[in-house]
Amino acid sequence: MPSRAKVTWDTIREIMLAMPGVEEGASYGTPAFKVKKKLIVRLKEDGETIVVQCGFDERDFRISARPDVFFNTPHYHGYPTVLVRLARVSRRDLRELLAMTWRRQAPRALSSKVP
Repeated sequence: MPSRAKVTWDTIREIMLAMPGVEEGASYGTPAFKVKKKLIVRLKEDGETIVVQCGFDERDFRISARPDVFFNTPHYHGYPTVLVRLARVSRRDLRELLAMTWRRQAPRALSSKVP
């Protein structure tokens, strides 16, 4: 069985820059992508985990379905975010989550251009 290619920040960059209105920048001193100044995803300080904006229900669903990939910490409990282990997430799942978050964060004029 072929090994899965590791997801890196470059993978995230490739996915994000294909979406309309996305800009690369920083958040809390780490690399991030935003649409119209709204955070979509940022790299955590450990370089191995990302923080992705999503609804609470989506976060809970993903954590319960794949706790080896998606998780939360007490710090993020009150925020609509999910933490993702880059070493464990598939490109397909990551692309799906980032596209969903882009649609949620993008202004209507952009979100009609679904990636």
